[in-house]
Amino acid sequence: MSLDETIFDVLVVGGGINGAGIARDAAGRGLKVLLVERDDLAAHTSSASTKLIHGGLRYLEYYEFRLVREALQERERLLAIAPHLAWPLRFVLPQPPGGRPGWLIRLGLLIYDHLGGRQSLPRSRAVDLADPEWGAGLRAGLRRGFAYSDAWVDDARLVVLNALDAAERGATVLTRTALVSARIDGSHWQARLAGPGLDAPATVRARVIVNAAGPWAGDLAAALPGTTHRGTLALVKGSHILVPRLYPGDHAFLLQQADGRIVFTIPYHGQTLIGTTDVPVGPDERADPRITPAEIDYLCAAVAPFFARAVTPADVIWTYSGVRALHDDGTADAKAITRDYALELGRDPRDRAGPQVLSVLGGKLTTYRRLAEHALARLAPWLPPHGPAWTGATPLPGGDLPGGGFAAFLARVRARWPFLPAEVAERMAHAYGTRVAAILGEARGWDGLGEDLGGGFTAAELRYLATHEWAVSAEDVLWRRTKLGLGAPPELAQRVAAWLAANRT
Repeated sequence: MSLDETIFDVLVVGGGINGAGIARDAAGRGLKVLLVERDDLAAHTSSASTKLIHGGLRYLEYYEFRLVREALQERERLLAIAPHLAWPLRFVLPQPPGGRPGWLIRLGLLIYDHLGGRQSLPRSRAVDLADPEWGAGLRAGLRRGFAYSDAWVDDARLVVLNALDAAERGATVLTRTALVSARIDGSHWQARLAGPGLDAPATVRARVIVNAAGPWAGDLAAALPGTTHRGTLALVKGSHILVPRLYPGDHAFLLQQADGRIVFTIPYHGQTLIGTTDVPVGPDERADPRITPAEIDYLCAAVAPFFARAVTPADVIWTYSGVRALHDDGTADAKAITRDYALELGRDPRDRAGPQVLSVLGGKLTTYRRLAEHALARLAPWLPPHGPAWTGATPLPGGDLPGGGFAAFLARVRARWPFLPAEVAERMAHAYGTRVAAILGEARGWDGLGEDLGGGFTAAELRYLATHEWAVSAEDVLWRRTKLGLGAPPELAQRVAAWLAANRT
């Protein structure tokens, strides 16, 4: 791809959730957008979350009312614009001896129910944990608890769908492409790009640069000439473990810890996901964070007072870790550092003739869409005339489900392609929504989808991911575009890699 001297309105650096969300919003307003990511979309923090779309009940303890209110509002919007990818999840909060008093929990839940305005999800309520509906699998003696609502999302696919919508609205999205350097050239940035995503190094021009590099945002801000950078980041590693299913039911648990933290257990691909930790780390752990034995021990111990069956390190099926770049508010305790975001202009805001840079510091998965709106509002003086905010009511790709919601849509998928195994139909309906038709087309049988690669995965689906979703490696496919890596036969990765190599254009 030749890009030399192409002029963009917005150059977004970073293909995580914030970068993809900003690119989507800007492209939909009619701006000329380029998004570059040096690795894969959602390759780092944005694929290593707890997979929740939530207001953040525990943030109320730190008086983060603005953040919680915004997050609760965004939870509603995401359930509406991505009904295939995000769905309601009921949480149970047991009240252990010595934990937060019941009156305080009830007050917090009352605020949580109402802070975001009108909500579609069920309100909180007290529950009897002796009732198997709520307490099956818990230790005897835990009798009182509370139930409340939040939502679950496939984090990596949320990133990809934002990038896909950006591209379909005119943005250029380049993965495996890094910003090598940038300098001010009159009213524009002149940015040098390089990497496997390009045929050759290229130079582009842009009115503004959006620094959405996550854990590397501080490095990028410091490297841009003619700018100032005041905000700092706190790098905090969060790790999760996956263990055999601990309890029946499709609800999650929020477990209060003696150290003041909370730990979630969440149904995940037929198993139980436990997380997360909060461990301050240095810059050297950003690229490839790994869980430590101490973190595994912590998470196993965190569930021990609550569940009848003990969890040991030997039970761990899979782990993952991510480094969250939190806006450093000076708090020493990692669990108390704000999850709110800051948007920092790097050049004098009075200079409207020169280019500008905006650094995104902090943030959370739930509030990415609103963050994007705020970012474009801050950058408006340096951008050409463009359209208004629009993403709050516009479905993400595949989210335009017909009436009846996801259950009715899944029934239609099964009726139209009856040869699909039930678990494959449900997986694909969730992942692609109405875009599943672009993969399955007019196929009348499994053999009409091309080579059977194993694990309910075919060449037709892989071709779609490679053509439309920037998948270039087996890891892209099996761990970010899908989660087939969890239960697939070992040879699937080899087959996917071989197919990609043979069909690379």
